[in-house]
Amino acid sequence: MRLSVTTWNINSVRLRIDLVLRFLAEVKPDVLCLQETKCPDDAFPLKALRGSGYENVVFAGQKGYNGVAILSRFPLLTRDVMAFCGKPDARHISAVLGPEAGAAAGFVIHDFYVPAGGDIPDAGLNPKFAHKLDFLRDLREWGGRRMAGPAILVGDLNVAPLEHDVWSHKQLLSVVSHTPIETEALELLRGEAGWIDTARVLTPEPEKIYTWWSYRSPDWSAANKGRRLDHVWVSPDLDGTARAVDVFREARGWERPSDHVPVTLTLEL
Repeated sequence: MRLSVTTWNINSVRLRIDLVLRFLAEVKPDVLCLQETKCPDDAFPLKALRGSGYENVVFAGQKGYNGVAILSRFPLLTRDVMAFCGKPDARHISAVLGPEAGAAAGFVIHDFYVPAGGDIPDAGLNPKFAHKLDFLRDLREWGGRRMAGPAILVGDLNVAPLEHDVWSHKQLLSVVSHTPIETEALELLRGEAGWIDTARVLTPEPEKIYTWWSYRSPDWSAANKGRRLDHVWVSPDLDGTARAVDVFREARGWERPSDHVPVTLTLEL
């Protein structure tokens, strides 16, 4: 069977619910993981999403900031939320696919939203950057090592780790999301736990991959100054199963879009 899992920083699920429904209707992934839903749990648009054919939904949110959610065609057996840096700030949620998922039954789906880190890449001057580095440290300590069985980790990790994950490696070395301290931290935690960066397995460097384009650009498409901030990783026991990682660039051109686009991983099991 084939399993498709999409990650998308939606930048307000209520504001962009029509874009979510459009994407689900056009692409029909088996699982959709959202970040930055910016929605408290009691206001989450559950009815609209279930009406689109995704009856199985888990979410963790807060008013105005952060927030994560997982939508699935298959039943979800669990809902687990981890707090990092001692802050219950809705930056992680996970769920286990039920028996109806066939060969994917028992797979754990982890959905993360790593702090952006602000604009100044100095932990001493910028508390937001310090929080980001602390979050990455805690994420490294977790690593997923306690899990047994196949797992998929997706989300807006807010780091473009490789040289060709940004439009200009040299110009962005001192820009938050591509500084050496961030990229080294992300690659270290990924490598130590054995997570596989499926996008770069299927599309090796030096080919460019972008999943985010700034709102600050007056013509994002022509300038094409993007970064790969959104990631789809699999655990070592899923090595060799990735068949495609599709970046749905056209969503960046939709009306009132998120600055991130959906990224879909397809596995053959």
